[in-house]
Amino acid sequence: MTVLDSFDSLQQEVDADPEVVRLARQRRDTFMAALATATDVKVVWGSGSLARSTQLQPVHDVDLVVEFDADEHPEWGSDGDSAEEAIKRCRDLVHELLSVESGTYAQLVRQVNTAERNRAAKCFIDPPDSDDAFTVDVMPALRRTDGILIPFKSERRWTLADPEYLIGQVAERQREWAQFRPLVRMLKYWARQHTADTGRVKSLVMEVLALDCLHTGNRPEALKTFFVEASSHSLQIEDPARLSGVIQPDLDIAGLRRALEDSALAATAALRAVANNDQPGATQHWQDVFGDAFPLVLAPTGEADPGPRPIRDSPQG
Repeated sequence: MTVLDSFDSLQQEVDADPEVVRLARQRRDTFMAALATATDVKVVWGSGSLARSTQLQPVHDVDLVVEFDADEHPEWGSDGDSAEEAIKRCRDLVHELLSVESGTYAQLVRQVNTAERNRAAKCFIDPPDSDDAFTVDVMPALRRTDGILIPFKSERRWTLADPEYLIGQVAERQREWAQFRPLVRMLKYWARQHTADTGRVKSLVMEVLALDCLHTGNRPEALKTFFVEASSHSLQIEDPARLSGVIQPDLDIAGLRRALEDSALAATAALRAVANNDQPGATQHWQDVFGDAFPLVLAPTGEADPGPRPIRDSPQG
């Protein structure tokens, strides 16, 4: 077993079960087909991580954009109650077309919540109180030449967004380098493992940071370079379409930077260990980065080589 074998095992842990992805896409497609039958709907399309193929295990939600005909809703797009009205229209369509009691297209949705939803109607396919209730977020939109207008209910206004831009950027990077999406999923997993140090880091933050700092190469080298570059990044991660500003205003930038710096040191040490033909030592360093899901390579004795004790920079005084 080698370091690359350990990366293969981690990837299997990170990637969503293909059967779960298939089911999520099937449910998404049912929603899309049903909502497209409404007379005031122009087109329905998928957004979010499933549309970009950067989703992690488990897959528990799907994001949809419903573009409505502006001629049918001339008051939408203006400040005021229209943002809430558009979300309620999505709720009503889902009830009419997809509710388990009386859906005219399919019987699929158990409950739709809009009360605390700023941008979308949240549709529960599984019981809402289950641990991993599968949901579909249905967001209304109006098409403009420079993007789409989406509601912001709490502020009684609409905002301009362009989620298709990120979908296109990720697809282009994947065409250039087949490891881009798999490593983005790995970096999202990394963020989950470091929440004690960083607080919650939105998956979208890691995905956009990867667009800036993840470059071609073999997996260990590409990840090492990512952590080194990301640790000196401003970490003021903005909407890549430059429309919506900072993605996570409450991000603990200092905590995230420390976690990135620690991982940069560990990844650099891992590559040095491989150069010295120390595969067990390298996997120990990578386990410092990714946690116990990264398997250790065993030393010839049958046990993981403990290697030298790492030197850590501890606070003084």
